[in-house]
Amino acid sequence: MVEMITNINSKINGFVWGAPAMVLILGVGLWLTIGTGFVQFRRFGYAMRNTIGKAFIKVEAKEGSVSPFTAMCTALAATVGTGNIAGVSGAIAIGGPGAVFWMWLSALFGMATKFSEVTLSIKYRERNAKGEWVGGPMYYIKNGLGPKFKWLGVIFAIFGSLAAFGIGNIAQVNTIASTVSGAIQNFAPDLNVSTSSLIIGVICAVLTAVVLLGGVKRIGDVCTLLVPVMAIIYIVSSLVVVACNIDQVPAVFRAIFVGAFSPEAAAGGLAGVGISTAIKKGVGRGIFSNEAGLGSAPIAHAAADVDHPVKQGIYGIFEVFADTIVICTLTAMVVLLGNGIEGIEYGNDIGAQLAINGMSSVFGGSASAVVVAVGLSLFAFSTVLSWGLYGTRCVEFLFGDKSARVFQILFSAMAIASATVDLKLAWDISDTLNGLMAIPNLIGVALLSPVVFKLTREYFAKDRLK
Repeated sequence: MVEMITNINSKINGFVWGAPAMVLILGVGLWLTIGTGFVQFRRFGYAMRNTIGKAFIKVEAKEGSVSPFTAMCTALAATVGTGNIAGVSGAIAIGGPGAVFWMWLSALFGMATKFSEVTLSIKYRERNAKGEWVGGPMYYIKNGLGPKFKWLGVIFAIFGSLAAFGIGNIAQVNTIASTVSGAIQNFAPDLNVSTSSLIIGVICAVLTAVVLLGGVKRIGDVCTLLVPVMAIIYIVSSLVVVACNIDQVPAVFRAIFVGAFSPEAAAGGLAGVGISTAIKKGVGRGIFSNEAGLGSAPIAHAAADVDHPVKQGIYGIFEVFADTIVICTLTAMVVLLGNGIEGIEYGNDIGAQLAINGMSSVFGGSASAVVVAVGLSLFAFSTVLSWGLYGTRCVEFLFGDKSARVFQILFSAMAIASATVDLKLAWDISDTLNGLMAIPNLIGVALLSPVVFKLTREYFAKDRLK
């Protein structure tokens, strides 16, 4: 049965992440970059000042909504997940150091893509039966393109609800279980891994249910607490590794740029790996990490209490920058500096182990396992919560408000099984579902791009930069 699922998934994955998908993702990002007047570059300073620069200003949101910062933290909680550690490690192991370059490139265009997605989610959102703001691709496709395109929104919602179990549950909880179990074995080598994984799955299921059933405000409150803490812990730990290997940093950057166009020249262990593999792994894992183009983050942003769509759209720029340019780059540095460019066993995706090995070069085996386990657990659990919200909204769109509670219970219970499944298959299925989500979303965003361009011109034409 597992072999059959693997084969079917492999064929679908090859299609959705083939050349057409790469052209669609990067092409739409380029189109949005040009049409918005290179907003992610020209307005980068403005975006930073009005997002992270106002993080500590307390804002009371109206009933049925959350503050712009809380909405961003909910989206960032999903964005900053296991993809930042295990995903980056895997991209390098399979695609070589050059995969990082393609990850960066997709992120530069991805900033414009997520800016546009978030802007559209505010423009075309609506109230649900509870009086909460709801939005995302299914709503901006339905309300922006009209009833004749509702089928496209339905397709997105179907893929989104399924992806919530893959990217938002299986991949996250499985990584928590395997990493934490590995860390525990450093102190209790006789402990049965299967037993500890099952216990971790049960704990994740209970915590997920408690938070999800509390509604969007409780999810936002928990994510607002977790995101800054987990980011600080991981960033500081990674910077220590970089500082201890500062003399090797130029060589690592050289390997990244050379490897982007000649993988074998950058790492001798990559014999037979072509540029297409580096691009596929870099772009694919990059999107898995920053979610630009997937259409997931706009679902969280739709709840923000803002007076103009672009005002929330700029949070999308910050999210991709923080996720990929900052955190993913730091993971790449830890992997390549800590293991050595030639010291990596290329062709073998071992998840977060390369990051653990990188940390071990400075902190030692047990300490590094704990650092990565804590970082990954916080990253992954916050991702589970956000994707629980995304899946809830998708199911609500398909079946109505009463279906939400049923989905949330099933989603929480799934965490128990997620802790014990095969990691490689979990990642492969998640990759496939990501690609399937991105297609209807990017079509919708591309068709609605004139609306984004108009809103962007209107917003920045006013005296907002003072």
